[in-house]
Amino acid sequence: MKLTKTQRKYLNLLIKIAIVALAMWFVVSKVNNQESLLKFKHLVRQLDHLTTGLVLGTVVLMMFLNWLLEIVKWRYLSRRLEPLSLWKATKSVFCGLTWAIFTPNRIGEYGGRVLLLRPENRAPGAVAMGVGLFAQLVLTSVFGALSIAWFVMTFMDVPAPVNFGIWLIAAIYALSFLVLYFNVSWVDYLVGKVKFLRRIKPHFSVLEEFTTRELRHVLFLSTCRFVIFTSQYVILMLVILPDLPFVSMVLMIFILFFIQSAVPSLDIFDFSVRSFVASNLYAYITTQEIAVMAIVSCVWFVNLIFPAIIGSFFVLNVNYIGDHKS
Repeated sequence: MKLTKTQRKYLNLLIKIAIVALAMWFVVSKVNNQESLLKFKHLVRQLDHLTTGLVLGTVVLMMFLNWLLEIVKWRYLSRRLEPLSLWKATKSVFCGLTWAIFTPNRIGEYGGRVLLLRPENRAPGAVAMGVGLFAQLVLTSVFGALSIAWFVMTFMDVPAPVNFGIWLIAAIYALSFLVLYFNVSWVDYLVGKVKFLRRIKPHFSVLEEFTTRELRHVLFLSTCRFVIFTSQYVILMLVILPDLPFVSMVLMIFILFFIQSAVPSLDIFDFSVRSFVASNLYAYITTQEIAVMAIVSCVWFVNLIFPAIIGSFFVLNVNYIGDHKS
């Protein structure tokens, strides 16, 4: 059934309102019920006001730098399909963030982001976007696996042969991610070998076009984002929990990233996973469980919820129901 221009206009408006309303409802309901955010407020009140302002301001600025790098990466990944202006790439990324917060494992980020591409570029655009997300997963997996091996060796009473076996498994696991990433075109080959996936194989041909040099560049941008995201935790912990041993603090952040990426969840409910993991991990080096949960809450809000709120404004400018040809 073809929709009239007026019907498309109102349907577009309805979809936009529904997306923004759903996102806002999730945000408001979660934040209002979040005890750790209130506890964090109580904690920072005990700090010097100037220090508090500088620290929180730095964390917020790092969030914008983090997503600026993602915007640059998205432009780089999509440039062969459809050159994007910096403004259009910005709208695309932030729309994806809004969709991501209420969809499992951030799957909505794909749809929210590629909707700003031309219809014929959306499917291969999602595949290209996947390369960027996989680069982040590589870093999370490599540093996380090796950090888990360190954790077992440091805090668990296990025999030396078991320790060696865990380090070996971690090293193989990390290496396999690196090998697969730099041979991402294998995915295109494998899709062609699966009968029920052959119909979508043409969309994966974009993987064949990525050179090793380009993959290194994407991994470099992802590494910069990884460093920034880690540094946000480090800065807050150095100020609120200055007695934490630095190396242990950083390696446990890597474990937190690893576990969080492996557990299916919604962004808006991600706090509970992060808080549970962080409080149990850091119990080995501190008794300040509330402080750890408060730090996790702050980073969660600044990096995921606040950008999703910004993205809600961009959502209102996206045409979800195009003409019948689209």
